[in-house]
Amino acid sequence: MVCSMKFSVPKVFIYIIIGFIFLFAFFPIFWTALSSFKYLKDIVTQVPKLLFTPTLESYRQLLHISDIRGGLINSLVVAPLSVLLGFVAGVPAAYIFARYPFKRRNDLQFWVISLRMMPPVAVVIPFIFIWFRLHLFDTYFSLIFTYFLISMPTIIWLSIESFRNVPKECEEAAMVEGCSYLQTFFKIAFPVAGPTLIGGVLFCFILVWNEFFMAFVLTSNKMTLPVAAGSFTMVGMEVPWGLICGSVCLLSIPPLVLTSIFRKFLSSYFLPSI
Repeated sequence: MVCSMKFSVPKVFIYIIIGFIFLFAFFPIFWTALSSFKYLKDIVTQVPKLLFTPTLESYRQLLHISDIRGGLINSLVVAPLSVLLGFVAGVPAAYIFARYPFKRRNDLQFWVISLRMMPPVAVVIPFIFIWFRLHLFDTYFSLIFTYFLISMPTIIWLSIESFRNVPKECEEAAMVEGCSYLQTFFKIAFPVAGPTLIGGVLFCFILVWNEFFMAFVLTSNKMTLPVAAGSFTMVGMEVPWGLICGSVCLLSIPPLVLTSIFRKFLSSYFLPSI
């Protein structure tokens, strides 16, 4: 009995601490989502209201704002295409890094990930000059290609370990049966590593979907949803809190939906203990 008490008391404290951390992290998200269904008078009241008459007025106003509609469409076009291109180019490159030794491979691999270490402000000015010279500034192509260069290094880095976990014996057996290198990749390595590759792709999609600075600098008419939603912070004294909270929730829907759909792949990739 005494022995069990010695082990149960620390666990209680651990659960309490975890509970406080969870509430501290989750409460702003909960309050933002709750405020998006409130009237402005219920949001700015001095005494916070948990019981109120819900409304979809904030979302109706958002969808009637042309910049928000256009930003949502632009994000739905730019983010998936840029991540798809990064996936098509990055996965074969990751397979080469994982399977084929070549001179200065580690240096090149470090250079790939160092591209993600560079602050956006260090590379945005060259991008501005390049797209202006090519007459492609503020176009889908310029934004997709820029985000492609952001997502590809991340996909490469996250995919290398996935291919290293594929047993070499399976690939060697396929080659003995007469498969070429390309057939071995598509029939053996890619299907086996595929579930964990999805986790890296979703991670890149969330990065690109929420990216603000590049889209803010490189667009004026083709602004993405984060840029359009950020325009609400530039108002004066009358802050539209309902629209701000609604735009945050609207911005969060696609990543949440994709994460919930592919949660089992994320669990095997990022959270192997789940």
